[in-house]
Amino acid sequence: MGRGTLRIYLGAAPGVGKTYAMLSEAHRRVERGTDCVVAFVEHHARPRTEVLLHGLEQVRRSEISYRGAVFTEMDVDGVLERAPAVALVDELAHTNVPGSRNAKRWQDVEELLKAGIDVISTVNIQHLESLGDVVESITGVRQRETVPDEVVRRADQIELVDMSPQALRRRMAHGNIYQPDKMDAALSNYFRPGNLTALRELALLWTADRVDEYLQQYRGEHNIRTTWQARERIVVGLTGGPEGRTLIRRASRMAAKGSGSEILAVYIARSDGLTAASPKELAVQRTLVEDLGGTFHHVIGDDIPAALLEFARGVNATQVVLGSSRRKTWQYIYGPGVGATVARESGPDLDVHIVTHEEVAKGRGLPIARGARLGRARILWGWLVGVVGPVLLAVVLRSMEDAPGLANDVLLFLFLTVAAALLGGVRPALASAAVGSLLLNYWFTPPTHTLTVQDPENLVAIVIFFAVAVAVSSVVDLAARRTHQAARLRAESEILSFLAGSVLRGETALDALLERVRETFAMESVALLERRSDVEPWTCAGSVGPAPVSRPDDADVDMPVGDNLALALSGRVLPAEDRRVLGAFAAQAAVVLDRQRLVGEAEEARRLAEGNRIRTALLAAVSHDLRTPLAAIKAAVSSLRSDDVAWSDEDEAELLEGIEDGADRLDHLVGNLLDMSRLQTGTVTPLIREIDLDEVVPMALGGVPEGSVDLDVPETLPMVAVDPGLLERVVANIVENAVKYNPGREPVAVAASALGGRVELRVVDRGRGVPDEAKERIFEPFQRYGDAPRGAGVGLGLAVSRGFAEAMGGTLDAEDTPGGGLTMVLTLAAAPGGGRADPELPARVTS
Repeated sequence: MGRGTLRIYLGAAPGVGKTYAMLSEAHRRVERGTDCVVAFVEHHARPRTEVLLHGLEQVRRSEISYRGAVFTEMDVDGVLERAPAVALVDELAHTNVPGSRNAKRWQDVEELLKAGIDVISTVNIQHLESLGDVVESITGVRQRETVPDEVVRRADQIELVDMSPQALRRRMAHGNIYQPDKMDAALSNYFRPGNLTALRELALLWTADRVDEYLQQYRGEHNIRTTWQARERIVVGLTGGPEGRTLIRRASRMAAKGSGSEILAVYIARSDGLTAASPKELAVQRTLVEDLGGTFHHVIGDDIPAALLEFARGVNATQVVLGSSRRKTWQYIYGPGVGATVARESGPDLDVHIVTHEEVAKGRGLPIARGARLGRARILWGWLVGVVGPVLLAVVLRSMEDAPGLANDVLLFLFLTVAAALLGGVRPALASAAVGSLLLNYWFTPPTHTLTVQDPENLVAIVIFFAVAVAVSSVVDLAARRTHQAARLRAESEILSFLAGSVLRGETALDALLERVRETFAMESVALLERRSDVEPWTCAGSVGPAPVSRPDDADVDMPVGDNLALALSGRVLPAEDRRVLGAFAAQAAVVLDRQRLVGEAEEARRLAEGNRIRTALLAAVSHDLRTPLAAIKAAVSSLRSDDVAWSDEDEAELLEGIEDGADRLDHLVGNLLDMSRLQTGTVTPLIREIDLDEVVPMALGGVPEGSVDLDVPETLPMVAVDPGLLERVVANIVENAVKYNPGREPVAVAASALGGRVELRVVDRGRGVPDEAKERIFEPFQRYGDAPRGAGVGLGLAVSRGFAEAMGGTLDAEDTPGGGLTMVLTLAAAPGGGRADPELPARVTS
């Protein structure tokens, strides 16, 4: 009998529908005539899951007594005796009750599989043994029931049951997962949107790894030896041309096909002046690749193929994406091109993709960064063609039996002179004209093998040849210079236009501008230096690149902007013609720096205006909210001092109680005003120490009516690092606020829980709640939401509470209460080394 097959439904959290999917599959198999039984399925009182159990045969469970209680577990012997074709076994990671046949349910499943029974089971991602630490760091809960990863990986089929966090929380709020008495606690702790999103990502990534294993298994079975990379690191080579966007999007589509793929766009700039790319186009491509989740890199190198391959191997890339050459056919005389060279030298470990685009063969254009200067390779080829070419041509012509004649010889030598001018400029062309004239005179003009010319016509031909060669080479060189200069001016105009556009758009990112300077001029680092006067030292206002200079004198290039500001560049010395554009960058950097400071001053002015608004609100509060209790106190005191009325003991007690209430209100209002003043002036200095939350929270509830609060603070929570006095004020304010707006049908719930390295205190009321657009506004000073009466306070309680919470390194936020109401979430940092909650201890300490 062969081994049975194992199919597992994997989920990110309880309630996503694993058991439901398993039972649905069982019904489909039964309808097809498969012998399928329920070995163990727990429906957890979920009505829709319980309905699916109807119509399926269930194997009777075994009963085990443990510590005076009776538990039910799967009856392995009963299932083996029944010997179905398929057995449904829920909760694969379950720990069996002591005294069971096996310690773990997955061991029970192994016995069924060995007996040839196919098993369908379920498991949550948090129960995988290897993910225990990761899940604990996310949720703050250590999973005690785990299953070895290898057990799940050996499954013949794994199906992911996926559900968005929002949908799962809605399912929870509708009561489809837990009972109503457990709903609020689950939603505010384990089933938080952040926790569910992280667990969902873990499930997706783990399933993707399993898909990779299936792929490797398939390749092994089919003896496939070529490389199939499931996770890729893709390098996109950019030239700064318009085809770059196409290449980036193509690489993004390639990366999307494999989980964990990474895109790295790289631009190789020459080290001899302005880059050959449009800065505006490069900026657009940088933004595009970052929007697609990749990174942009700027590398300097004269040998572009070598620099690109060095970068790709340095980042451990698996693929390189390049565009088809924009060269015209005749331009291939300069070399095979970057794409062909990279493909030839990439080796077997690096795949090269040549992507077609709309700019193919439309012409690459001349380098716009080099002015009238030509590269070393071009100049070398010019001298070879101009000097060695005529010698080789002379040897070839002398070896021919039928000479073409002096006129044709002159034309052939003239062709080499023109070619030398095109490649290397005027100097190789002049040398070619001189060498050609000498060779024509020595080898082809009678008398041969001498430098004399017997026939005047031949002399005229040689002189005309030399003159034409010089004239043609000069014209060709001049045209090349003018073309380079026009292209350079076009590049400069693009840069200046981009700078002007950034001024109009109000861009204020100094680092981005300095980075653009570094890329444009192929520099290692750029720094903007300033000083207050000629005698004070320089300070750095902003810099990019490694090891920026601290003084203009230490830079390779410095561009002063006024008397006390300078742009300092390190990497190489710029030619004079580049300084004009650099000056525009320097002026723009000064504008950006001034704008940043103006923004700071505007922010300071806004703070002052906010202070004025608070002072105005304070005057309004003093004029009404403070005078109201004072008026009540004065009226009560005047009544008690009156000799005209004989007050009874009950009346005197009532008047004294009114005086006490008014004094308490005054004390509370003045305390909040003083606290707000301390927060505004930044004089709140928390005295942080480690303390248990249950030592502070009960003390903060002294000001609320008895029975109005349901307190749930587990004793097993880790200690928190807070200022106890400030924490008590925070809790008191938010609880009093919740009680004030709670309709009274049920008490305000105050519950605490531990989540990772933090502790949360949630204050839940069932009032009318607060709209999303007003949730932040209620934390502003002197804000009272809705139709709160004037006597309800000056609107400082929540503002003071958030200020104190942030002063202690915590946060205070507002959330909707499921079912209606508002939940205040106070998050505090757990003390270093604070203990974790022990689930064996009771959770509730007071009510």
